[in-house]
Amino acid sequence: MGSSSDDRIHLKEAAMHTAATPFTLRPWREGKGYERRAGWRGTSAEFGEITVEAPLRQTVQEVIVSELRGGLVPPASYETRGIHTETIRLPTLNRATLRVGDAHVYMTRNRLGATARQRALQLRYGGDHYRLWARDRRSWVLARAADAEDPGVTVSVRGAGRGSRRRLDVTVSGRAGAADLSLALIFAGVDRAALTRGGAVRAGFSRVGQLWAEAQA
Repeated sequence: MGSSSDDRIHLKEAAMHTAATPFTLRPWREGKGYERRAGWRGTSAEFGEITVEAPLRQTVQEVIVSELRGGLVPPASYETRGIHTETIRLPTLNRATLRVGDAHVYMTRNRLGATARQRALQLRYGGDHYRLWARDRRSWVLARAADAEDPGVTVSVRGAGRGSRRRLDVTVSGRAGAADLSLALIFAGVDRAALTRGGAVRAGFSRVGQLWAEAQA
């Protein structure tokens, strides 16, 4: 009984907004061949262990999915569909569906934006508005807009290291809710290149090729 009660208390606290100390996600890998699983994993002092599996083992053609789970954060999934998924390693920003728990997260972006902020993903979840932009190919920021009841929060994820020393350093400015962490960190399992200047240009040419291929199919 005591353990169950403690779990409920911790879950309630995680659902509230709280200050979060910095933590780090590191690569993990298990199994071989078709059974291989990989992604990122780390532990937040406030929200517990967080695991991103990227991507999940593919079971349906033309569908690629990454998933986030953790004891004190709501699960999240990011799915991309289309013929282009046969040639990519991670879900992309095109033809994507993002869910946190059972709720759909609405996403829009300006593909022609000249700056990182203009190219940012605009997200809407649970009545809150977010913006996610890339600092570079390995680093990104998620910001929840302030409202009448809350000053907002910023979750910054900075990629560092090479090879086996790769890591994602996570810092939070403001008081974060559990969903803020899920929304920010599921993007560790997403190809975010199109949010950068060079990636946006390459993505434009790629879309033209994809449309041509689908027209010929």
